[in-house]
Amino acid sequence: MNTSDFSSTPLQSGLLGNLASLGYDTMTPIQARSLPPILEGKDVIAQAKTGSGKTAAFGLGLLQKLDVKSFRVQSLVLCPTRELADQVARELRRLARAVHNIKILNLCGGIPIGPQIGSLEHGAHIIVGTPGRIEDHLRKNTLDLSQVSLLVLDEADRMLDMGFQQSLDAIMAYVPDRRQTLLFSATYPDQIRALAERVMKNPVMVQVDESHDSSSIRQHFYRFELNKHRMTALRLILLKFRPGSALVFCNTRKETEEVADELRSHGLSAIALHGDLEQRARDQALVRFSNGSASILVATDVAARGLDIEDLDAVINYHIARDPEVHVHRIGRTGRAGKKGMACTLYSEKENFRAERLGEYLGQEIEPEALPPYNLLEKPGYKPAMVTLQIDGGKKQKIRPGDILGALTGANGIAGKQVGRIHIMDNFSYVAVARDAARPALKKLVEGKLKGRSFRARRI
Repeated sequence: MNTSDFSSTPLQSGLLGNLASLGYDTMTPIQARSLPPILEGKDVIAQAKTGSGKTAAFGLGLLQKLDVKSFRVQSLVLCPTRELADQVARELRRLARAVHNIKILNLCGGIPIGPQIGSLEHGAHIIVGTPGRIEDHLRKNTLDLSQVSLLVLDEADRMLDMGFQQSLDAIMAYVPDRRQTLLFSATYPDQIRALAERVMKNPVMVQVDESHDSSSIRQHFYRFELNKHRMTALRLILLKFRPGSALVFCNTRKETEEVADELRSHGLSAIALHGDLEQRARDQALVRFSNGSASILVATDVAARGLDIEDLDAVINYHIARDPEVHVHRIGRTGRAGKKGMACTLYSEKENFRAERLGEYLGQEIEPEALPPYNLLEKPGYKPAMVTLQIDGGKKQKIRPGDILGALTGANGIAGKQVGRIHIMDNFSYVAVARDAARPALKKLVEGKLKGRSFRARRI
């Protein structure tokens, strides 16, 4: 018997028969590696992308465990967006076609809560929903999670990106400690690791994608004749590689402003970060860069200290760092979490001695590459995929990420996949939305309500 066939697992015959009727014979890699420990009742962390078959992996696990005669909520599946929750609920219903009298409820924001309360009064076996709406029901005492034996966090990294950490923590207080927890995430940053340590017990780690060496950073060195050519060299590199997120290191505060201003004048999305910025301006700069609505962050080493930004596409040294150890620290910000990274370093002919000293420290000979072709300068600058909307309300106004997500994706709203990271400050909130959805998203916020109130909103 092929060990990658569903028939090799201890699934109930009804579930196996239904899988065969659906044309599901052979397991995908994530199913083959995660389903056995799931069926054994173990906590599982599975790193898998959308489309990998993860829904069937956890779906079959919760259906195998289900006691259909006990009409109580036995499994809870949390998803970051309504679209994903809808998709998961549909797939669970397909997988459960052989299970009679099963009730799967979808509880998401952006739609009236009244009908959901009515459905809950009649009971359910499985709940699929978004953190904000689940938290709403718990606060209203309309949802009982005291009998949940299996908890699924689907696309956990996206949930944390969208600011649902507090909602997740609140929900955990209502779920029994004695349970099985399954965490599915496309990436495994420190935030996810910390979450797993809090909510899981001896989890099995499953990773199906081949990961690169965590030190796999490709370095490029570019030499030019005169110092006045430095900005041109920087623009050529940005226009050639077009990184979605690039951290440009400068040696002085004044230089960060000059470089960012010059890049913006040529149509590139750049912001400066230095020690003279007020806290609100610093927060806003970091929000825009981390949520993908600004492509280039120009910073000093001091200002960049402590930045926790995942998936940084490129680091560019506008000057060679004065200390070779600082150079290593700078470029180590890319190529994290097993991904490939790129680091570019600029220097003039007068700085050859610095390049030689750096090469000695790195144990390699620095061989400068030719600059990209100058005709790239004739092309317009590239725009980031996202834009940031600011709402004049935050934690002190009791605004939560779920409120913003629901307002944006409600009736005639934008799609959940067009919503990016959500940051809630004390008196302000920021939400990233896809560039092509910015206008209708802003209109929804301006004309709609949050917490029953109208708030001013603007694009930044």
